[in-house]
Amino acid sequence: MNKILEVIEFSIERTMYNSRWLLAPVYLGLSLALLCIGLKFFQELWHVVPHIFDIADSDLVLALLSLIDLALVGSLTVMVMFSGYENFVSQLDIAEDGEKLGWLGTHDYSSLKMKLATSIVAISSIHLLKVFMNVEKVNNDKLAWYVMIHMTFVVSALLMGYLGKLEKH
Repeated sequence: MNKILEVIEFSIERTMYNSRWLLAPVYLGLSLALLCIGLKFFQELWHVVPHIFDIADSDLVLALLSLIDLALVGSLTVMVMFSGYENFVSQLDIAEDGEKLGWLGTHDYSSLKMKLATSIVAISSIHLLKVFMNVEKVNNDKLAWYVMIHMTFVVSALLMGYLGKLEKH
């Protein structure tokens, strides 16, 4: 009877462990999302460049903030895609003589959460700056909500950082 239970336990554990591969298509999907972000970046750039001498400085700044926002989201996607795959699915087999990202393999789940939180704060900051650049077009209630949501992200990131420090000690 004990032998049967050991076989069942081993089978369950093996199945659970191998189920991590169900995440692989999710990370592959993130690479397709990264392609979409890249396409959207160049679409935005295509709209700005022909009118560079005609648009107002504030409109150029808004366009650049949109491009920076897309670049940050793209970087965040790459970070989640590679770190998540390495932490939860399998290590990437990259030849030592090949090009390897310096941070690859150095982010555990806790550092990934912290980088994710700070990236969200940065993206939210850019969005809030875009709102402030058009503040005359935004009603006060909506502006207050933007600031409250941004501050929620900031406080959350700070608390996560503090809790991460407590965890290490």
